[in-house]
Amino acid sequence: MSKTIDEIVNRLKKYPEAEYELNAESITVNPKNEKGFPVTLTDNGNGGFTVAFDFWHEEFDNENDALNCFAFGLSKDCRLKLTKKGNRPIKWTVESNNNGKWIEDSTTGLINLSFWKKSEFEFLQNDLIKSIAE
Repeated sequence: MSKTIDEIVNRLKKYPEAEYELNAESITVNPKNEKGFPVTLTDNGNGGFTVAFDFWHEEFDNENDALNCFAFGLSKDCRLKLTKKGNRPIKWTVESNNNGKWIEDSTTGLINLSFWKKSEFEFLQNDLIKSIAE
């Protein structure tokens, strides 16, 4: 297990209610309920990391940035806007709370062959960490 993942496990000791899964190169914190989403950090080796919120993901070449993003995903300051067409997820957008206003940050999506169907939205949010400043 990498030192980065060890660091996350150590930080999670402050949150005994957190359920997580470990393997040699990644850690996933599972959502507490169906309104949350899984948050995963993968150590890709050579100083590279991938952080994923459900299907959304971003690559990092800096450990501190990856750790901050991972913690952000576990906080109430972050939510995931899930776009569905025909009840099928097609897009995941990370949003951040800026003084009560949700701002879209980045999106991961799939090719949508059902473009004519009406879009439906669902918002997922974790609350393990009450605020990133915690």
